[in-house]
Amino acid sequence: MMYKTIIQQFIQQNNYPKLQLKGVFFDMDGVLLDSMGKHASAWIQAMQDYNIPFTSEEVYLYEGQPALLTIEEAYQRTFGKKPAAEVAEEFYSLKSYYIDKMDPIGPMKHADKLLQQIKNQGLGAYLVTGSRQPSIIDMLDIYFPNTFQPDHRVTALDDIKGKPAPDPYLKALSIAGIKPWEAVVIENAPLGVESAVAAGIFTIAINTGPLASSILSERGAHIVLDGGMTELNNKWKEISAHLIS
Repeated sequence: MMYKTIIQQFIQQNNYPKLQLKGVFFDMDGVLLDSMGKHASAWIQAMQDYNIPFTSEEVYLYEGQPALLTIEEAYQRTFGKKPAAEVAEEFYSLKSYYIDKMDPIGPMKHADKLLQQIKNQGLGAYLVTGSRQPSIIDMLDIYFPNTFQPDHRVTALDDIKGKPAPDPYLKALSIAGIKPWEAVVIENAPLGVESAVAAGIFTIAINTGPLASSILSERGAHIVLDGGMTELNNKWKEISAHLIS
């Protein structure tokens, strides 16, 4: 009953006719791939190399937006000026180098089971990520074959504003050919939640990092699950029953 009430309130607040789920939009890092710990280590190491203070909590707060924007904001905060374009690209290459040196990234536990449930319901699955790193994005084809085809992806390589702007999720709606009330977003990052909510889409946040769940709620997530992808997989049948009408 709790989920039904939350969904009904969302419909009323947005003046939607109803929710009629057709597509599920997934963030990648910390949602489909168990990659955030490695991202945090790589970011912190690269920041140290440039003498920029940076914490693991900041990694999660910045997660979702394009990496070059994270570099620009951290550099500006530390040195009082934006980095030159070539410096930012070198910085990003260094961060990518560190993460590529680490052990391979694995899938989030039970992500495959959730995707199977979604396929069995006849729903489309789409990727919406702020990443542009092929070595990571290509892992989706390994762990979730025939699921996130190139025409089902929105990445930082697309010529649009990144999260927290609504543009990535608006583009996902466009490529899926559906309306905001026909989609749901699965996110784990505050900036990603902001982006999805700004696009007018019902948003489920799974907390897979060190941040307080209240931060995800404050950014607008309609449902917040502390148990990550495992809890969402277990509760998907109950939640989706109220999204498919």
